[in-house]
Amino acid sequence: MDSNKPKLGIVLSTVTDSSLEEMIELGGLAEEKGFHSVYVNEGRGDAIGCATAIGLKTKRIIVGTNIANIYFRHPFLTAQSARTAAELTNGRFVLGLGMSHRELLKRLGIEMGIARECLANHTAVVLDTLSGKGDSNGPLSPQKSRYRIPVYVAGNTVESAAIAGATGDGLMPYLTPRSHLPTLLKATENASISRPLSPNCIMSIPTFISDDEEAARSAAKYNLAFFAQLPNYRRQWRRAGFKHVMDQIKHLYDDQAHRRDVAAVVTDALVEEVCIFGPTEQCCKQIE
Repeated sequence: MDSNKPKLGIVLSTVTDSSLEEMIELGGLAEEKGFHSVYVNEGRGDAIGCATAIGLKTKRIIVGTNIANIYFRHPFLTAQSARTAAELTNGRFVLGLGMSHRELLKRLGIEMGIARECLANHTAVVLDTLSGKGDSNGPLSPQKSRYRIPVYVAGNTVESAAIAGATGDGLMPYLTPRSHLPTLLKATENASISRPLSPNCIMSIPTFISDDEEAARSAAKYNLAFFAQLPNYRRQWRRAGFKHVMDQIKHLYDDQAHRRDVAAVVTDALVEEVCIFGPTEQCCKQIE
């Protein structure tokens, strides 16, 4: 993560039906097999809590969030939870922060506001709290974290990538087309010029492994059709040159189409830009 050589990890999902016990088991297996890290995303579950649980049952592997939703926690609590996770794992915790999706938050009664401002402010307060800054005279005055906790910022736009460079330790994109990634990394790098930081990137890539390549490709299309319900992802795919496909998908979802029908219009080109799929050997080549 801090060298030029990429390191391979896995991301576990709280949106699936996997139990915490299964996540802990998979985290242990990832450590046993030599993976560098295991992250947990935040959907129906607590990403920081799950990552901490995995960390308690492992000894070497890096654990973290990919990503933790800033709207679910006050930044003071985000920082203290991360500090606890780092202490319980002897400094193996990485915090990834992101701003989720307006439609999903609205269903929970959460007003998103100006999302990028909220993301930048949340990240800044978390970092200040971890460094011991804050109300030095109050009863809630934060203690400086014993460990330096890397804080990554999710970003699929140039503006969000700039927040990652200006405030965090690097960028944490998701579902970003390969051809668009250099643009985001450049924005991260440009925003960090005033700080002694060499921006890193933790990129989670949907992966579909099968000896049947077409079956793997089909599964990837079905997966992308799910995320295409969310405007944030459609917008980044539009920017990467998939405007016509996104127009089709939006029209289908506006007409209450089934996800299978949406998957049918997801192009091979989009899958190849966003996902890894096919037999194991082919997936390894795609990672390279």
